[in-house]
Amino acid sequence: MHDGRGHGGPAGPGGPPRTRRRRSRIPRPMRLGATLAVLLLVIVLGWGAGLTLWANSRIEHVDALSEAENTPGTTYLIAGSDKRDGEAVNADGTEGARTDTIMLLHKARGGKSYLISLPRDTLVAIPGYGGYKLNAAYSFGGAPLLVETVEEFTGLAIDHYVEIGFDGVSQVVDAVGHVNLCIDQDVDDEKSGLKMTEGCHDVGGEQALAFVRARYFDPTADIGRQARQQQFVSALMDRATSPAVLLNPITQVRLAGAGSGALTTSDGTGIVDVARMALTARSAMGSGSLSIPIEDPEYQTNNSGVAILTDDEDIKAFFESVADGTAEPEPAEG
Repeated sequence: MHDGRGHGGPAGPGGPPRTRRRRSRIPRPMRLGATLAVLLLVIVLGWGAGLTLWANSRIEHVDALSEAENTPGTTYLIAGSDKRDGEAVNADGTEGARTDTIMLLHKARGGKSYLISLPRDTLVAIPGYGGYKLNAAYSFGGAPLLVETVEEFTGLAIDHYVEIGFDGVSQVVDAVGHVNLCIDQDVDDEKSGLKMTEGCHDVGGEQALAFVRARYFDPTADIGRQARQQQFVSALMDRATSPAVLLNPITQVRLAGAGSGALTTSDGTGIVDVARMALTARSAMGSGSLSIPIEDPEYQTNNSGVAILTDDEDIKAFFESVADGTAEPEPAEG
């Protein structure tokens, strides 16, 4: 008789031997924690991917880039446009679109980053038009002509064009709650709407917009405004990358919606490129400020009124140092 304990073992004749289940040496609480961590990672990645796709779908694109020969590093042209069709801009009879804010952000091949304001009143050669103030390039030919003009002026090929409407500035600030801005005098400027007392203040979107637009109260005009614009960019980057924003899903959605809805970028430039731009700008602002060399800030032109005059050789040397990462910015205050 067969007693069932032959070659098949307890499972019966010819059956596989029964093996004892090996118990994990990892304590159950640790296994549970690891499972939850993986689940959280999947949720975070899924959330990020979904938010990215949604934000990308809201960005408008324009065929802005030229066929200029590529230059080392990565260069962004950032423009704040005033299309005179938004609630945040007072009607003043001005027709067409303008760029009151023009910045060049360059990450050199060696890793050093620079954020440079290009004063809108800088006298430049606009292809096909001759000598005019820089912001006239946008009025004459939109983003493509502005890109081409900046490339000829700086010698740097533009890799990404990013334009934000003035209304968008206000909406982005309101999305993150506020930004902290400082001013060295009491200001009540009717033209821009800026009302601030001397010192540093947390301000909302309306006053932040007025801060970057104001120029008439300041005797340095465009020069003073470019310093305030750089301060605003730094303050916005600090706020947008703070725990109060990064760890708050609701604020993330507001920021992604406000930012992407206000953006117009060159073809192929998406929200991920904009995020890289923001990180590069923060790095650049942390290193200090950099301004173009100016020969005469009140140069009287024949057809453009008073403009900012630069020297061709000084500009060439300046942007060559930016391109190769050897330019030394002035240390950031504080």
